[in-house]
Amino acid sequence: MDSKLKHSLRSIVGRENFSEGEAERFCYSYDATRLQYEPEVVVLAENAQQVAEIVKLANEHRIPVFPRGAGSGFTGGSLPTKGGIALCLTKMNRIKSIDVANLVATVEPGVVNADLRKAVESKGLYYPPDPASLEFSTIGGNVAECAGGPTCVKYGVTRSYVLGLEVVLGTGETIRAGATLVKNVAGYDLVRLMCGSEGTLGIITEINLRLVPLPEGKTTIMAVFSSVAEAAGTVASIIESRMLPAALEFMDATCIRTVEQYKQMGLPTHAGAILIVEADGPIRVLADQRRRVESICKECGAISVESADEDDAREELWQARRALSPAVSSLAPRKVNEDVAVPPSRIPDLLGRIGEVASEMDLVIANFGHAGDGNIHVNILYDPEVDGMQERAEEAARRVFEIALELEGTITGEHGVGITKLDFLEKQIGRTQLELMRGVKRVFDPNNILNPGKIF
Repeated sequence: MDSKLKHSLRSIVGRENFSEGEAERFCYSYDATRLQYEPEVVVLAENAQQVAEIVKLANEHRIPVFPRGAGSGFTGGSLPTKGGIALCLTKMNRIKSIDVANLVATVEPGVVNADLRKAVESKGLYYPPDPASLEFSTIGGNVAECAGGPTCVKYGVTRSYVLGLEVVLGTGETIRAGATLVKNVAGYDLVRLMCGSEGTLGIITEINLRLVPLPEGKTTIMAVFSSVAEAAGTVASIIESRMLPAALEFMDATCIRTVEQYKQMGLPTHAGAILIVEADGPIRVLADQRRRVESICKECGAISVESADEDDAREELWQARRALSPAVSSLAPRKVNEDVAVPPSRIPDLLGRIGEVASEMDLVIANFGHAGDGNIHVNILYDPEVDGMQERAEEAARRVFEIALELEGTITGEHGVGITKLDFLEKQIGRTQLELMRGVKRVFDPNNILNPGKIF
């Protein structure tokens, strides 16, 4: 990138929002994958007009642009793999409006998920999508990755709440797709196309989000089982009971022991699995829902069942689940974190076959996740300093993808494809669909400057 182009970028965003220093480029060179690629420059945009001018300039000079929010992704979606411009959107962090009458929030892409949730809850409303990174991940990143979370079993993923988008295309042109309406079927649904497109089709500069009324109350149940099979059977029984929980989370024996060692919470280290079930809704029906869940858990062989309605007591039950990610990370210097999903009824098959892979490859694999919608996080732990261990971990990940597809599942439930799953997308969707997607990419970004090398 020549000095003239750098000067032009600096003139668009101001000296304080442009950097080519080594320290700043390093800070924007990685994400949660721990992979690292340094951009040539870092640019922080403060408004949609700046984003459009940056992209137009980059398109003219064929410079790759890598949009990013908090950089919390697990598949390398925001990594500047080809140098170019790391375009950070975290300064575009205004909640523009919360329309209580029409149940719509309008936000910029840099708004943090948890901040939006708090803002709408203060008005008696609810924004359900709740990725584990909600305390720091941004709404723009959530939309680009179509993020999920525990509440998806009842409320759906991010795309279920995106009504409209303002997007800068690869040419620098700005479009507005959708509207602040629940019903809108004029033409192709470009809003849903953008959700999960991982920054490859356009850069999101404004988002209209559907809200729902805040549930009156919640009840949380923790059930302990002697085996994974019993826990998985309980998941199926709860779903078959026609009662849809707000969350239905799973932890296997490795996770239980690891969290207990990490945090000393008094978890039963002899257990084979734990389920955390949460129901929400009108206060008058919560007691009945709690009793039904407790009864199902006991009928399916739960060793113990503990329930809580008050916020503090509920939070204590959730602590084990919230501590999982750092606890599992403490088991080994590195981990491969995959997020396959299968039909919930196939979870026992999935976990059984993953156990076989762990044994065959001589690896520790910790499994947890959103059992209610079949989305399991498979954490393959390894030490890169041990000869051949990283290669075994990578082979184990490939085996897990193959198993998920054999069980009518997907290679990614909520993390996206990014760069870490490039080799497996065609195996899931086939050559014809892959070529259709490439064709769509060429229409939106004819010179392939937006997040090149991702997904395909």
